Amino acid sequence: MRTAFINQLIQEARKDKNIFLIVGDLGYSVVEPFAEEFPDRFLNAGVAEQNMTGIAAGLALEGYTVFTYSIGNFPTLRCMEQIRYDVCYHNLNVKIVAVGGGYAYGPLGASHHATEELGMLRTIPNLTVCAPGDPVETVAITSLITKHKGPCYLRLGKAGEPTIHKSRIEIEFGKMVPVINGKETAILSMGGTLKYSYDYVINNKLPWGLYSFPFIKPIALDGLKIIADDYEKIITIEEHQKSGGFGSAVLEGFNELEESKKILKCPRIKRIAIPDIFVSVAGSQDYLRKKVGIVI
Repeated sequence: MRTAFINQLIQEARKDKNIFLIVGDLGYSVVEPFAEEFPDRFLNAGVAEQNMTGIAAGLALEGYTVFTYSIGNFPTLRCMEQIRYDVCYHNLNVKIVAVGGGYAYGPLGASHHATEELGMLRTIPNLTVCAPGDPVETVAITSLITKHKGPCYLRLGKAGEPTIHKSRIEIEFGKMVPVINGKETAILSMGGTLKYSYDYVINNKLPWGLYSFPFIKPIALDGLKIIADDYEKIITIEEHQKSGGFGSAVLEGFNELEESKKILKCPRIKRIAIPDIFVSVAGSQDYLRKKVGIVI
């Protein structure tokens, strides 16, 4: 996903001279093509992510579309106050990009696990929260948010995530992406769990549906209505804490639809997510996913 992101950002920067990229002393072997082509619109802020966010806010006030880029929880949890006050309070055109969502940096321990940031960030006003499921969604969302005026958060994988969608897709804010049409049960996936979900349905020859939700905020209410009309049971899956994340956003969305009488009743919902624990051992992303029960 990170390669798809930087390649698309380069394409966008060739068309828009106001796109600026700031990194937090990482991205080597990924961001160099951008830095070489646009040296005047690239800055390595060093291991100082809070300063990086403040610089981004200042550049946005000068008319730039600014992307900050760092590992998982460093441009997010470490910068929560700067994101809230410097960026979102002023509704600035800053895009926060975290590479390695979930347990992607599993061998480096809990300090590098990005497993709570969605729940925190989606509560901040003005902030759009995105988590594409594969490189095709990443390209579409990168293009979309470069044109959007306002703060966005983009959660990316770093594990060489395979392509699920067979061709380019059009994405709109707050829209779901159908992957497999089915019956009875629908899996709703976001971010890096899409490949696992796809393989689970195909390999087990299940008649279920599969839908990718690249937007956690705004959640796809029209998509949830379609799913409620077509399916009796819903399974949400995410590489994030069970509290406050994607599954919570889906529950809130169904509740809103039911309260406004847009659906007659809410489907039965099972949430697959990280239980209320820290993982205190090091291991690969797949190992840690199995350890907390996200995958089998």
